[in-house]
Amino acid sequence: MALDPFMPVLVVDDHGATTHIIRTLLRQVGFVDVDDAINGADALAKMRVKRYGLVISEWYLEPMTGNELLREVRGDPGLKRIPYIVIGESNSESVIAAKKAGAHIYIVKPFDAQTLKAKIEAVLATRTALMPERQQIVASTQSPQMSKGSDATSTSASAQMRFSGRFTGIS
Repeated sequence: MALDPFMPVLVVDDHGATTHIIRTLLRQVGFVDVDDAINGADALAKMRVKRYGLVISEWYLEPMTGNELLREVRGDPGLKRIPYIVIGESNSESVIAAKKAGAHIYIVKPFDAQTLKAKIEAVLATRTALMPERQQIVASTQSPQMSKGSDATSTSASAQMRFSGRFTGIS
């Protein structure tokens, strides 16, 4: 899946150096619209004003934790569909908690631009498959009278839908 370089991305981290590194990595893979938030409350305020295509958030935030922020996002009808990547230390409890809270992917630090790009592509592919309105469109186009020329589209859409609800893992 090709990344949209103009898709707005929000980076949430309370350490300026980490935010700078992630911004640099995002620019290396082609993103030009990158904002940052220094804590969970700042992130929520920005998400309610601007429509982000992706959020990348540190798990260990203060005073609002990454877990609390993610649960707030998933509980808000206007924000709950935003693709969400959590970054943090290698800790199985955090990975499991992030998955339960609604994270699509948990990336263990440190990581490079290619890892970040691959994980962003994976979360965006998963999000496409998860959208109910897209599933309905795909289902409505699948009929016994489909021509052989459209079978590839049907197979591709079916393959995407198999990812529905899957936590795509850690790096």
